[in-house]
Formats: sequence, structure tokens, C-alpha cells
Amino acid sequence: MLRSPRPPAFFLHSQRSPSSASLPRSATFSSPKSSLLLDSSQPSGIGLRAPSLHVQCRRVISSPNVEFEPGALDVLFQELGLNKRETESLLTRDPDLRLKSIGSLRARVASLKSVGLSGLELCHLVAKCPSVLAAGEIDPFILFVRDQLDGKVDPMQLKRLFMSTEPQFLAGFEEKVNLLTDSGIPREKIVHVLNNVNLTKALSLKPFEEIERLLNFLSRYGGVELIVRHPPILNFDMDTQLIPRVEFLLELSGGDEDATGAVLRKLPTFLKYRVEHLENHVEFLRSFAGLDDQEIFRIILVFPNIVSASRERKLRPRISFLKECGLNSNEIFKFLTKAPLFLGLSFEGNIAYKLGFLVKIGYKYRTKEFAVAIGAVTRTSCENMQKVIELFLSYGFSCEDVLLMSKKHPQILQYNPDSLAEKVEYLVGEMGRDLDELLDFPAFLGYKLDSRIKHRYEVKKKIIGEGMSINKLLSVSSVRFAKKKVEKLVHKA
Repeated sequence: MLRSPRPPAFFLHSQRSPSSASLPRSATFSSPKSSLLLDSSQPSGIGLRAPSLHVQCRRVISSPNVEFEPGALDVLFQELGLNKRETESLLTRDPDLRLKSIGSLRARVASLKSVGLSGLELCHLVAKCPSVLAAGEIDPFILFVRDQLDGKVDPMQLKRLFMSTEPQFLAGFEEKVNLLTDSGIPREKIVHVLNNVNLTKALSLKPFEEIERLLNFLSRYGGVELIVRHPPILNFDMDTQLIPRVEFLLELSGGDEDATGAVLRKLPTFLKYRVEHLENHVEFLRSFAGLDDQEIFRIILVFPNIVSASRERKLRPRISFLKECGLNSNEIFKFLTKAPLFLGLSFEGNIAYKLGFLVKIGYKYRTKEFAVAIGAVTRTSCENMQKVIELFLSYGFSCEDVLLMSKKHPQILQYNPDSLAEKVEYLVGEMGRDLDELLDFPAFLGYKLDSRIKHRYEVKKKIIGEGMSINKLLSVSSVRFAKKKVEKLVHKA
């Protein structure tokens, strides 16, 4: 005769002591099927065994989130802006999302919104990169951006980073940023740096040691100041980009690290140009302008932007013009070190107008004097130059007079017209001089009115009275002027 299976030990124990070993209250109510509840009409052993086994299974099985909250994922993704088809596609690509609780997913969405990702941008990010809702590395990263960087990193930067970087590469981001600040980048500038680099290239995929190596290398040429002024330097590969470009400039300088650093501090974007580009510019200046490497470097030192000027559209026609004016290689070098902006200014919008003004006041085209004059006015605007010429004409000077003064003192055409007017009024009104004295000494207009002209005139007036030469009054050095002042006072005493 078959016997009923022996009930489990815990069941037998519960029969002996029902008050102390009864099933947990929560377990009893967890069964969804009322037919499995205890039925007094059944044999006691069989009647309790089935629901007990069922309760144990319900307590250990890990079921997908959607089984407990039907449609909850659809609602969440619909709130983000995804339709049903897009949601199904997303869950197919990242099925682990079904195992996440709705609470955790909503918390992640809130975190992403806290750093500025919302609306269509957040919708697009989730659709293209669903791992942002599930990856464990996201939360520490967002906390750092939000709390330590005040949430000021550009949301588009964060979106690009999430879409191009596997979540595991976000680990260590905080450590790398702290390395930058510990190396000297001010806290108030670090967000500017992060907003202007490729975060994937510059930080996420670049090992800590490589960033440290880059910082150590740059310390000889300007350090973190270069990064603050041109953050994309952090994007560069050390061995194939950064080092070859710096070494090219260093070699051109004759191995002068200080001078090389001076160029880079003037123009950190110099480092964005490929070595091939730099070589082509240098070779052009060698062959077409007849300059040697030392002269080329000195021009780069005063005007690093020469590497950004087109060889055919700017450099060739400008140097051709200087040659037509009769300048040889040495004179071209001197011209370019004194008036380097000549290589960078627009011809149609700037140089052409100035050439026209110079011709109108009497300069002969394609002469050395003409080249000197155009060099002198590269630092002023066309409007300012026109106002200066009109000011002199209003005082009764002729174009020939303006030509004469500008030949003696070429800078006269670039001075501020208001400042010139004050000096002319002082010369005539306070000093009692004739305007014609400017024809002999136009450099008078280049001295500062208060600290040089007025001061020296008042001092000399007390000692020797009127009638002094304005040339001698202003052109002697401060040391010599002070010495003469003492000598005169002693002699007078």
C-alpha cells in the first residue's frame, strides 16, 4: 500500500508547535491564487504542503520589473519622448533595462536632468545610448559634475561624452580633473577647459599617466597656461602630435627653450598646426623671401600668426609688393619684424585703402619710402588714418606738409587724432609756438602731453624762460634732463 510522502521536518515541527513556527504573515498573503489557501476539508499533510512550496518559490525568483509594474517602462519612455516602437527597439538592444526598478530608472533620469540634459537632447541620448540609464559608473560621474563642478559643464559636452564613451571609461574622470587643478589650472577655469576639449580624447580614454606626462612636458614651455588659453592641447597625442610640433619650433629657434616658450605663450594655437604645414611655411620664407632660419624664427617670435596666413593668398603677394618697392632680403626681414601685421591684414578691407591715402598725400608707389609708410600705418585703422590727415589739413597744413612730416616721423599717421589736437593746442596756446615747428620736429606729437611735454616745459620755463628748442626739450633722456636741471639750478644760485 502506498503511503503519503512524509511532510518536511519544519512542517512536522509546526504541527507540534503551531504558535511558534507558523508561516510569516507576509508569506501567507503573497500567494495570488485563492485555491491554494488552506482548505479544512483536505488531509492536513497535503493541504499545507502545496502552498508552502509555492510561497518559497515566490520569495526567491527574480522576475523582470515589468511583471510587477505592467507598462511602467512604456510610461517612463513615453515621458522621455520615445514612442512604442522606439521603446521596443531600445529594450531589445539593452534587455537589462527590464531588470531595473522603475524607481532607479526615474532616479537616473532625474540625475541626468540635474546636469542640464533634458527634453529632446535627453530623449536622443537615451535612444542612442540606453546604457546611460543602467550603467553604475554614471551616478558617480554625475555627482562629481553636479557637486564639484557646480553643474556648469556644457550639457552638449556631456551628451557627446556619453554617446562616444563606454561607461567603464568614466571611472577615474574625477581623478584626472583633479590632476589638472593640482597642476595649476585654477578651479574657476577648469570648467572652461572641460567645455572646450573632446572629453573622450582628452580625459576618458587618456590614461592618468599620459595626462601627467603631457603636463610635465608643457611645463618647460608655458605649462598649464597654454592649456587654459587653448584647451584642445589636451586632445593631442603626445608622440605623434604635441612633441613633434614643439620640437620643430625648438629646432628652428636654435634650441632656445625660453624663446620657444615665448612663441607658444603668445599663440598657444600654434600647436594645432601639423609639422608638414609649418615646414611648408618655413620653406616658402626661405626660398621666396630669402630669409634664413634665425630670421624666420624672429619673425615668428614677434608674429606667430604668420603660420595661419595663406602662403598664396597673403604671404606671396605681400612679399612681392616689398620686393617691388626695392627691399632686399635683409630689408624685408627688418620690415616684417617692425610691421608684422602687414602679413595678416586684409588687402581689400584694409591695406588697399591705406595705400590710396598714402598716394593722395604724395607718396610715390613702389618706393622704399612708400613701403616704410605702409609699415607704419599697419597698426591703425583706415578711419583713424583719415581723421589724422583731415586734422592736419584743418590746421592749414598741405598734403605736401603731411607727406614731409610722415617721412620724418612715419608713426605720425597712426596717432589718436584727439590726442594730436590737444598737443597742437598746447604747442600754440600755452607754449606760444608756431605750427611750422612741427614741420621740423613732428616727433613732438609722439610724446605724452602731461608727463613729458608739460612737465619739461614748466621746469625749463622757470630756469631759462621762453625760446627753448622743443627738439632739445623733449628728445634728451630723462636722466640727462634731470642732470641738466640740477646744473642750471646750481649755476643760477
